[in-house]
Amino acid sequence: MAIQKDAKLNEIDDNIIEPVEETNGKDKTDDLKEYEGDILSAILDAASFKDSEDETYLIRIIRNKKVLLKFRIRPLSEEEYEKCRRKNTKYVRNKRLGVQVPETTNQVRFRSQLIYTATVEADRKTLWDNKDAWNKLNVASGIDLVDVVLKGGEKDEIIDQIDKISGFSLSDLEEAVKN
Repeated sequence: MAIQKDAKLNEIDDNIIEPVEETNGKDKTDDLKEYEGDILSAILDAASFKDSEDETYLIRIIRNKKVLLKFRIRPLSEEEYEKCRRKNTKYVRNKRLGVQVPETTNQVRFRSQLIYTATVEADRKTLWDNKDAWNKLNVASGIDLVDVVLKGGEKDEIIDQIDKISGFSLSDLEEAVKN
């Protein structure tokens, strides 16, 4: 069992936090006004990560030295992570408080749903939403197909890559806490 990751994934710098230079009391607002158009462009580019073809990475599932599957993944937003978590969490009503509280989360299905959601739509349609595969493997959805087709370790590696390209990296958090 192996997963071959896109070469672009290796180029992602794990340390995206840079030290801030001292301004020596000089006001930087003039510099910001000078680059205001560039800042707007940067903000718009950063906000369009979901639709960007530049933000896709190829994953290959290799078993017995043979590439079985290829599909592209994209970064997920925080809202997409939360939506996947909510869909796979069982809620119960707290009788004392009168509100719904989370009881358990189906981690296996949650991880499969993350992979399904992060898969580029064109690849999702041909791979995970393949009705013939659903019938042959007796599954009811693309998320179930992800669970049946991928081994646990493969899913774990893919989730790690999705987290990395989505900006959820433990090393980044540790570095931010240190500073």
